[in-house]
This record gives sequence, structure tokens and C-alpha cells, in this order.
Amino acid sequence: MLSLNHCQAPEAYRILRFSPSFLDDIRERVPISDVIGRHVTWDRKKTNTSRGDWWACCPFHGEKSPSFHCEDRKGRYHCFGCGVSGDHFKFLTELENLNFPEAVERIADMAGVAMPAPDPEAARREQKRASLEDVMEMAAEFFESQLQGAEGAKARAYLRDRGLSGRTIVAFRLGYSPDSRSALKEHLASRGVDKDQIEACGLVVHGPDIAVSYDRFRDRIMFPILSSRERVIAFGGRALSPTAPAKYLNSNETELFHKSNVLYNFARARRACGQDGTLVVVEGYMDVIALAQAGVENAVAPLGTALTENQLKLIWRVTPQPVLCFDGDEAGQRAANRTADLALPLIAPGRSLRFAVLPPGKDPDDLVRQDGRAPFDQLLEQARALADVVWSREAGSGVFETPESRAELEARLRQITSQIADESVRRHYQQDMRERMQAFFGGGGYGQRNGDGRGGYQRGGGGRGGSERGYGGGRGGGPQSMQSSRGLAVSERLTRSGLVRGHGEMPSLRETVLVMTVANHPQMLHEDFDELSTLEFDDKGLMRIWQVMLDAASVGGRFDRERLYEALEAEGQGELLARLESQVRNARIWTATVEAAAEDAREGYSQALALHKRTRDLKWQKAELERDIVECEDAEQSYAIMAALQQVQLEIARLENQEAIIDGFGVLSGRVKGGRGQAG
Repeated sequence: MLSLNHCQAPEAYRILRFSPSFLDDIRERVPISDVIGRHVTWDRKKTNTSRGDWWACCPFHGEKSPSFHCEDRKGRYHCFGCGVSGDHFKFLTELENLNFPEAVERIADMAGVAMPAPDPEAARREQKRASLEDVMEMAAEFFESQLQGAEGAKARAYLRDRGLSGRTIVAFRLGYSPDSRSALKEHLASRGVDKDQIEACGLVVHGPDIAVSYDRFRDRIMFPILSSRERVIAFGGRALSPTAPAKYLNSNETELFHKSNVLYNFARARRACGQDGTLVVVEGYMDVIALAQAGVENAVAPLGTALTENQLKLIWRVTPQPVLCFDGDEAGQRAANRTADLALPLIAPGRSLRFAVLPPGKDPDDLVRQDGRAPFDQLLEQARALADVVWSREAGSGVFETPESRAELEARLRQITSQIADESVRRHYQQDMRERMQAFFGGGGYGQRNGDGRGGYQRGGGGRGGSERGYGGGRGGGPQSMQSSRGLAVSERLTRSGLVRGHGEMPSLRETVLVMTVANHPQMLHEDFDELSTLEFDDKGLMRIWQVMLDAASVGGRFDRERLYEALEAEGQGELLARLESQVRNARIWTATVEAAAEDAREGYSQALALHKRTRDLKWQKAELERDIVECEDAEQSYAIMAALQQVQLEIARLENQEAIIDGFGVLSGRVKGGRGQAG
């Protein structure tokens, strides 16, 4: 039996009591900044909270400038002054002098996970698992040596033709399995590995109907598959013979390997995310490796099957919005749709997907080998949101020439969005789909007759659904309304009652106050980035400015009002910014100006934000009631809904007229009598 050579005390106690999967789980549930933040004060200038990148003065040695760094994505800390480094557990054992089980218990409490009960059988399983990892490491070394030997010439030629460098081959530990039924089995036996261990690793094919077991992988290029702890747990093999029954073959399920829970290159890509900020999901091993050689090191791949729910959750632990790359053909479209359906019930605030579509006939490997990295980077920049993919699929799936077909599309969208478990995300998706329906059928297409008099809906004359939001009129004269007299009457009543606002107005003062307060006091972006990044505004111009501000804050490095205004000017927002500044000054909302003291600006912002959130909720209720009125067939019920709508509108008007901001900065800003003066 192979000896467990890495289970020496005190490591033995760790392995025997706490499984690596348990330790990995509680580490991933608790950001390392939460553990360390109890002992240090984070430096606001160097820290980038949105990226989980934290700096402080080192708690292990005295210093005046921060050289102690930790990253939530990697779960590691390092001091560039004294050289200490480690993970959650090492920090607690070294700083608080806890023993290892005490440190584990502390992190488990923070994670809300119960400590495992002592289990001798579990300890034996962990010991067996560790020994199997040793066997897999031996197998990986054997395959590597075979690739470099005489029998590996054909495999080396194949890899060379695929454009892989020697450095890349070594980095990914690629190997070759000889065209033999027993080469690996005999090699491992010569190293003292017994038959049961070889079989438990899935390295041989065996069973009651097989008299003599034989090597699972023969005449294949070998791709080691690593765990999140970067231990070899399985292999993928690419056949060199064109007559092989399977082009790619993976290890079978073992104690070490559960295919639906593992992603190829996950550990390496997770480290690279500290720089690129997201994971890119591609189809296969060679795509991942070719991208890494081109400099895109943050790519992962499922293991020859469609992405699973567990793999999605694993990705979301690293990045909130991964980019999934699919081929531009029908198979790629089907795969994108399957993934969208898988993800919809699981999405949450700040957790979604984006989709990048490759040119027809090309995969990432082809793209970067032929054209370099730039085209692939451009594809990632153009990646589409999950909502866009859902809409395009449904709206592009039929012809909507009748009220029944349009009603069917609306019902289908409702059914799809109803699967979203998170209530707030579900509500926003439903609203988004209604707006798309309105733009699709109402703005330039909805309610327009074709030139031949049919009630069809055209895409420049095509008549099919799609992802575009604006559509041309018919072949004959100008567009004519198809709305019923009841719908027109309701619309007129809404207009007369003042429940519908006009167009071309300045943004609401409250929204302007929120944006300009942060623009003039950008330290708030660093202090409250996570909360600010979720804010939405009704005015599209404000949303564009807000997105530029968020993007500028997420870059890191020096960040102040001057740099923020430079970024806004560079994006063509200077003119609108000046108008917004005039708006708050004309309204004498001094807390939103640069002259306000930080404390007063934050107080004014908090008051405006509370009213903003309440107003948005009311406006959502208003939109729902307006839709109900249009759809309502019963006159009595319609008047009841109208009454409820008027009550909501009155509450909105009350909030809009409410004085949300105190007039004057207070003593800190010098806005009281005898102070330092007034803002101009």
C-alpha cells in the first residue's frame, strides 16, 4: 500500500479531522478581508473594494505606510515589508496564536457552517483520498515523460501543429499515453502502487467481466485536470488515431473526481481574475490553452459536457458576471439557450452572465492562432447580457401578425421570467421585458398596419421578431394606430389626470442631487461602491454619467474629483454635467456641490437616496396599475384601478414636493451665520 507521506503532524491532524473540501468551502464563504479587517484599518486610497483588493499597515510589524495586501478572490495575504503571507487559517494561528482547529472553528462560525463531528471513517476516507492524489501525480509525471520520449514524437508534432510552445506544454503539464494496454499500470506497480489504488483512480478499465484490467488511456495526448487546490484529480485524453471510438475521453467518476463539480483550468484562471476581473468560459481544453498562450489566462472550460448548475455556482464564487463564449452556428446558439435557461432561476442582484458569440466556423483556438488576441478581446467587450439573449430568442422565434401571437409571446416571457427565484431581479426582468415588448410593437412597429392593410409587425419589411427595438413602417402610407377606442380613452384620461409626464424635461432634481453629490465628493464611490453600483435612475443621460463614474472608480489607482471629471469629459458628458451642476445650484441644494463638507454631503445624499428608493417603488406600482387599466375589460374594475393609481400618483407627488435636503450645510460647511461663507 502506498504510504501517506504528506500526513506528518501537525498536518496529519488537519487532514484527518478536516477534509480539504470542508476547508475550501468555509474559506470561499468568508472573504479573507472580513477575517483580517478585525485587526487592521484599511487604507482608503490604495484599497479597491469593488475588486476585493485591500491594503493596510501590516499587523505583524510596525510601519507607517501600508504594505500589507490581501485579495478576496485569491483568499491570500502578503506583506511586501516583512514577507509574511498565508490564508485565513494561517493569519489567525500566527496573529492570535490559535491552534489550527481553533482557527478552523473561528472561520466556520463566520461562515455559518457547523463543524464536522469526529468521524474515524471520514478520516480513513481522507487518508485514502490523499493517497489516491499521490497516485494521480505519479500518472501525470509518467505521461509527461512519455511525451518527451521516443514514443511521444507523433504527439509532439500534433501539439506543434496546433501552435503550442514548449513553455505552454510544460505549464499545462501535457503528456502522452502510449499505445499500450499496460504501460501505465506496470509503471505504477513498479512504484509500489497496488491494484486497488490504480482501479480507484480510474486509470484502468476493470470489472467482473474483464479478466485482466487494461489502461483506460491509450495513444492519447493527456490533459491533467486539477482540483481547486491544484492537485491532479483526473485526466482528459485526446485521441491521435482518427479511428478511435471517442475523440476526447475523460476519467470516470472516482473518489477524487466528480465531473459536474469541476472546471478545467479553474485554479489558474481564478488567480488571473485578480487582474482581468472575470472568468471566460469556453468549450474545450485546447481553447483554454491557446487563450492562455495568447495572454488570456482567465479562461475555464467544462469537461466535454454542457455547463452544470454546480459549475455555474463555482464560477460565481469568483466573478459576478462571467462571459460565456459560444460558436456562431446553430449548435452554439442551442448551447447558449440551454445555459440561459439553466442560469435564470439562479441569478441574483449582481450575479448574472454575459454571452459572446464567435464568428461562424471559428473557436477561440482558431481565432487567437490566426489573428492574435485583439479580436477575442473585442468579442468579450461586445458580450451581450442574459436579458438580451432571452429576448432575442423569444422575439426572434416567430411571426407576430395577430393579437393572439403577440399575447403568446407576452405569456412566454412572463413564464420564463417567473422562474427567477430572487424577487427583486424577477421584478426588474419582468419590467424590462414589458419595455422591450412596448418598444418592439409600440415604438415604430406595435400598432402599425402593413401597406396591404394587414395588422402585421415588420422589421424593415420582414415581419419576424428580433432583438432590435425600433422597426420601420409598412410599404404603403404612414403608420396608423391600431389601439382600441378603450385604450385611447384610457390614455387620454391618464394624460388629463397628470399621471403621464412629458418628454424633453431635465432629470428629476432628486436624481440629479444623487449623481452630483457623488461626482463632487467621489470618495463616496470608494467607501460605498457596492451599494452605489446597484443604483438605477429613470433618466438615461444620468445612467450614462453614472456608469462612467462607476467604471472610473473601479480602475483603481489615484482617484479624486479632478480625475473623475476628466473621465466624464473624455466620454462626452461635460455639457450635461454642467447643466446638472446648474440645476442643483439654481435649486440651492448646496449639499450636492463641491463646497459642501463631506459629512453634510453624505447626510444630504442619504436623505435623497431614501426618497429616491421609495419613489422608484411607487413608480413601479404606477406602471403596473397603468398596464392593468389598459388590459381591464370591466368598467367598474377599471375605475377602481384608476382610483388606486391616483392614490399612488398623489404619494409620488407628495414625495417629489417634500423638502429632502436641509437648506444649508451646517457649521462644518460654513453655511450658518458667522461661518466661512456661502457656496456660489
